[in-house]
Amino acid sequence: MDAASQIAQNAQEIAQNIELAQKSASKRLQRRRQQLTYQASAIAATTGVGALAILATYYKFVYHMGGSSDAAAAAFPWADMAGTLALVVGGVVGMEMWARWAHKALWHDFQPGWALHKSHHEPRIGPFEANDVYAIMNAVPAIALCLYGFLTPTMTGSLCFGAGLGITLFGIAYMFVHDGLVHKRFPTGPIAELPYMKRVTVAHKLHHSEKYNGVPWGLFLGPQELEAIGAGPELDRLVEELEARSGAPSRK
Repeated sequence: MDAASQIAQNAQEIAQNIELAQKSASKRLQRRRQQLTYQASAIAATTGVGALAILATYYKFVYHMGGSSDAAAAAFPWADMAGTLALVVGGVVGMEMWARWAHKALWHDFQPGWALHKSHHEPRIGPFEANDVYAIMNAVPAIALCLYGFLTPTMTGSLCFGAGLGITLFGIAYMFVHDGLVHKRFPTGPIAELPYMKRVTVAHKLHHSEKYNGVPWGLFLGPQELEAIGAGPELDRLVEELEARSGAPSRK
């Protein structure tokens, strides 16, 4: 190869490398913009819903105490408050159980459900995906329960209000852990370093790998699902590899 040919080849390689670098930079910029868009949506939704929930809880009990001067009539409804708190916890736990069942039965095995959910198992184009519709669908019963509970000054109303708040809290937590921490749709900060969150992250990635026929179907109790089918050692190994890559000390 003469000198002119060598120079032309080198120039071509340099041009190709520059083009690849530009495409890589463009993809990183695009991904960053998508993360910021989803992060802004997540923060706005969490702030708005959280503020509304706090105000609604306050005014529900203050309003239903009534304006009577009679001490008994104006007493704080502690029983109603206890019922609300119990159903908040029940709503959170119940949603994990519901999500585990619905994820398999309705989103994977049921073809109309899979038509939307499959977007979550494919490369995403843009900050949102068709699967996000399920978040809106789950918000409908939460809003209905909270509204009914807010307007109904009885124990039944308090229980419904608590269930609605529980569903709402689960939805917020799910968004930050599933969308942010696991799928990196926006940065989540220090929660990524929590030991149990690492197990949740790895467990959900195993769901996407379909190594255990889709198990785990739940999110927050995903590690327990894997342990129940004998996949605990695999989970431990992958968590150790994750910690090794991130420079974190092993938990063993």
